[in-house]
Amino acid sequence: MSGNEFIQAVEGGVCAAEGVRAASVTAGIKTSGNPDMVLLAFDPPAVAAGVYTRNKMCAAPVTLCRERVGKSPLRAFLVNSGNANACTGEQGYRDAVSLCGEVADALDCPEAQVAMSSTGLIGAPLPLELMKGQIANLVSGLSADNGHEAAVGIMTTDTRPKEYAVQVKEPEDVYRIGGITKGAGMIAPDMATMLAYVATDAVVAQGDLQAILQAVVRKTFNCVTIDGDTSTNDTVILAATGASGVALESAEALARFEEALYRVCKELALAIVRDGEGVNKVVEVKITGAASEEQARLAAKSVSESLLVKTAIHGEMPNWGRMFAAAGYSGADVAPEKMSLKFGEVEVMRDGAPVPDWAETLAPMLKQPEYGLELGLGVGDAEAVFWTTDLSAEYVRFNADYKT
Repeated sequence: MSGNEFIQAVEGGVCAAEGVRAASVTAGIKTSGNPDMVLLAFDPPAVAAGVYTRNKMCAAPVTLCRERVGKSPLRAFLVNSGNANACTGEQGYRDAVSLCGEVADALDCPEAQVAMSSTGLIGAPLPLELMKGQIANLVSGLSADNGHEAAVGIMTTDTRPKEYAVQVKEPEDVYRIGGITKGAGMIAPDMATMLAYVATDAVVAQGDLQAILQAVVRKTFNCVTIDGDTSTNDTVILAATGASGVALESAEALARFEEALYRVCKELALAIVRDGEGVNKVVEVKITGAASEEQARLAAKSVSESLLVKTAIHGEMPNWGRMFAAAGYSGADVAPEKMSLKFGEVEVMRDGAPVPDWAETLAPMLKQPEYGLELGLGVGDAEAVFWTTDLSAEYVRFNADYKT
């Protein structure tokens, strides 16, 4: 097979992988009355890996995940939306441990095999008894048909659920990877106010699973930005049930797995950007000609998070000098006399100077809801890609009214 023909999109979200069941209930955490508790169960217990926020003010569930995920098989994962259980002191940690204990008792498994995530408002304690009262309903409602319901149950300010799954063909076998995510604001590289749960039914060693997840997150979830804010609760969990019996051990098999996981995570990450609070436009920012990949990422992040760039995108204004300014202060090396810029196929700058008659051809491009730009630094061969959005008055109004 050439290219990525061995990867085919399928339905089912996180439950597309064999051995994964989900359930969703309304516990009353959200005042809206929408679903707000989700349980994912893995049978057999899964090998697991995790990547988390770099925010030092991390929420209690993140601390718990760091202690448990990857250390023991993962039998179940509990998620609540509407309350972040962040900035809640020692009580927040005790509540997380207590809830996981309730799940473990209900599933008759060791407590160390259960972890959880929370998302929502910061600074309020969990409604513990309310949530404990729903554990039995979650366990009884577990089904391999509830991938979509799980995607709905983890939403907060999202306007729509986010899920994606693929089937991967090995020379003689087939396995699946599927996931769900949430996030619409407080989104920035190094993990954002987002949760993502991805599962595969392949057999993968824990060390390989962790290394591949970190590599893929670096190129997907850590390359999206809506507002430049890194949250307290960011979590990506990857669970491998091994239920398909397809063992991925060779370098070639693991490389195909990484490519398929990248496909799933990229689609989930782009779904977050497209659903960003107040977002009207999505732009792929590709930096080329950098001295190193790290320098390319510096420039891409700087351009993607510049408020002047984002407002120019929103206003459909050809103020592309803002992009060069952002690249110039990013810390990446640049060669001004060799820099270039194009939007889609519209070239506006070459060898450090504007291309004649660029304005007339660029205007229609800037009105599109999604487009890409490529900015060349002129000093090397490395490149990086980020995805960003415009910054609108709707975003400001929404977050001015969003109360902790």
